[in-house]
Amino acid sequence: MTAPLRPSRTARARERLARSRRAAAEVVAELTDDDERTPLAEVPTAASRGLVSCHACDLLSPVALDGEPCPRCGATLHRRKPASLARAWAFLLSAYILYIPANLLPVMVTESILGTQRDTIMSGIIYLWLSGSHLLAGVVLIASIMVPLLKMMILTLLLVSVHFRSTWRIRQQTRLYGLVEIIGRWSMLDIFVVALLASLVRAGALATIIPGAGALAFGAVVVLTMLASLSFDPRLLWDALDAKAPPKLPEPDNARS
Repeated sequence: MTAPLRPSRTARARERLARSRRAAAEVVAELTDDDERTPLAEVPTAASRGLVSCHACDLLSPVALDGEPCPRCGATLHRRKPASLARAWAFLLSAYILYIPANLLPVMVTESILGTQRDTIMSGIIYLWLSGSHLLAGVVLIASIMVPLLKMMILTLLLVSVHFRSTWRIRQQTRLYGLVEIIGRWSMLDIFVVALLASLVRAGALATIIPGAGALAFGAVVVLTMLASLSFDPRLLWDALDAKAPPKLPEPDNARS
């Protein structure tokens, strides 16, 4: 009997590529799944049942206790975060304004016997790329340039959606808010690097590294975007859906019997 033929290296590579494509297609389908293909489940909300949830411990209490301390944890109960949109817009617009000097002003000033060198975030990325550290340059580009801008764009989309009471892809918008909460802490990479270098490099008259004005502006951008995401109440997205839901008519007496 002849031994079974083993698949060639090319066939195995094609099979792995096909599996990768199927996995990527499944991920994309999950992220782009819209409410038309998978209708939203009709689940009664706490507000429709006369209840209010605590933002600290998620305890459901009667709506009559709105503004009173939570019976379980003592936090003040609110149906929605007070002045959520106003505070989120204020923090977000301030972050947009400070994002410009954060990228134009130097984040690190190096003073040595050869002179003074001021580096911005972009100049540091270019230096890392030209020196051959492509991976590190990509990490700094994503964490310091793209992530803060992506957070601000997502928050702008959510705030505009609430303002116009849009229900377009409301589940995907809720997932975007969760994404902002996850990636928020990873935007401080440059600040960590500058602080680490400033604490480690102590060469006296040979070299001195001090944080620049851009580091302060960049840190303020990160803090403001975090405050904007904390001020935003994602339940406001679903209020628009509840407002557009048709009222349920009472059942006739003969149908109840």
